[in-house]
Amino acid sequence: MATPTPAKVDAVTVEIVRRGLIAVTEEMKTNLMRTAYNLIIYEALDFTVGLFTKEGDTVSIGLGLPMFIRGMSETVKAKIRHFGYENIHEGDILVTNDAYTTGSHLNHFTFTMPIFYGGELIGFTCCMAHWLDVGGTLGTVTTDIFSEGIQIPIVKYRRRGEVNQDLIDIIAMNVRLSEKAMGDLRAQIVAITTGERRYLELVTRYGWGAVRGAIDVIMDQSEALARANTRNIPDGVYEAESFMDDDGLEVGEPVPIRVRVEKRGEEVTIDLSDVAKQVRGFYNSGVTTGIACAQVAFKCLATPTDYPVNEGSFRNLKVIMPMGTVVSAERPAPMRVWMTYPMTVIDTIFKAMAKAIPDRVASGHHADLVFPNIHGINPADGKFYIVGIGPLGGGWGAKATEDGVSATVCINDGDTHNSPTEQLEAKYPVLVERYALREDSGGAGRFRGGLGCEQVVQALAPFQLTTRIDRVHCKPWGLDGGQDAAGNGIGLRRNGTWETDFANAKVFNVRLKAGDAYMMRSGGGGGFGVPVARDPARVARDVRQGYVSRAVALSTYRVVLDAAGGVDEAATRALRARTDIAAPGPAGAADEAGPQLEVSPG
Repeated sequence: MATPTPAKVDAVTVEIVRRGLIAVTEEMKTNLMRTAYNLIIYEALDFTVGLFTKEGDTVSIGLGLPMFIRGMSETVKAKIRHFGYENIHEGDILVTNDAYTTGSHLNHFTFTMPIFYGGELIGFTCCMAHWLDVGGTLGTVTTDIFSEGIQIPIVKYRRRGEVNQDLIDIIAMNVRLSEKAMGDLRAQIVAITTGERRYLELVTRYGWGAVRGAIDVIMDQSEALARANTRNIPDGVYEAESFMDDDGLEVGEPVPIRVRVEKRGEEVTIDLSDVAKQVRGFYNSGVTTGIACAQVAFKCLATPTDYPVNEGSFRNLKVIMPMGTVVSAERPAPMRVWMTYPMTVIDTIFKAMAKAIPDRVASGHHADLVFPNIHGINPADGKFYIVGIGPLGGGWGAKATEDGVSATVCINDGDTHNSPTEQLEAKYPVLVERYALREDSGGAGRFRGGLGCEQVVQALAPFQLTTRIDRVHCKPWGLDGGQDAAGNGIGLRRNGTWETDFANAKVFNVRLKAGDAYMMRSGGGGGFGVPVARDPARVARDVRQGYVSRAVALSTYRVVLDAAGGVDEAATRALRARTDIAAPGPAGAADEAGPQLEVSPG
């Protein structure tokens, strides 16, 4: 069947197709969640599905993880290059979990199905989802990819409709939880076949020429919006620096994150050349994730409301991403905790752009999944289990016009959710003793940063605990005079005694017995603007809600509250007018060490 020239389509058809594409990827998400076997897919939503052009460009993504924006498209393109169009047939399904192709870790199996219409290849449907276990070592810092699990190169799971049973047998033999792995595999197949079916229904109803033409228009509209919003950014070169605590091996040695953004006219270049070189520990990610860091940040700044996510949004963005950095690691660098550093790269890009467009950026956020991996034997059935309890939501940074949100999953994971306590307690030998917001954890400012959370989980039966938390020392920063927030952290209760004095929050393969517990603490978000400019009524409300303590209200915000919790306006004006009081210390300090400043309202 000859490829038709894309039709000139009217605005109504374009909008119908736009909504149809979104409906396709949303149904793919729904069917994956309804059929998956493990919590990390159907509750936490650690996956992404998408539709792609024949060339592998993104048409629509049903988001779970924003960082898959680039990885999925490049994985589709890698499969096209590997097989060639002449060797991709109707009924095929292509698969890989190659970390250096997807940009993430081996847990992300990616299945891709070609879509044929009238004998012609017109696109692809794809699903990348997190499997709970892919083999490899547990509870240790890996130092190469070989210790992290089974590696599947680009192969065909199904060839012209016939399933490759040998491949299934190899995978099942190399994972600990084969029943769950095979269940999640089938769920991903459901997702991509749903996408193929619904996309073909759309094409059949409106015609391939009209659908293809509408997709071209949608991408052009995304590009036009990105260019228009880019024109509003002042020309210039903007730079910023932050750091990660360490790589899990060289404890206490910070890992620098340096970014450079150049804006000229309608074009933006994000240069990540000075991001740290790949590290020995398992915090590396692949080059497609490095590019995704720039794309996620750029989309937030240029086309935050444009949907569906598509290739047009990035046509005026250039990314400089040399190989060999922590976000463009080369084989055989370990990749198991691929997700941690990229979110700070994005945070740092926002930090750089605060100088140019303070009204569009947010202060630093907690920037970590803040979750432990535990494994052990479940006494309920005597079976081995692995589970990641989380992710734990934390604080996001304040903006120039509003407070940051609290208890929200980090930017890398976007649409993912906290794991429900009821599900965890029903399926695993754990008891959630406490799950609450952390008072005073948000950075103080004219607009306050969001609050982090504290979760205490008791072991009802012995298990091994591992955490890989970062950003304990590189706390979420404030902007424009806003204060830093509290960082992430961990505590262990063993034999009834709490231990919280950890140099970092990386704890590997610690055994907790029944009655012991761990405590995860997510950081807050940085504040925006000087704290003494915050409306006293807002401060009083924060105190009533338990977000801010009376001590911090007085010492940092310089707001005097009466016995009923209302604002003593005269005393507050007098206190804020005083010049003999030292500037307040960093926000979040009261969370660990009491209030920063002792004053009296006299």
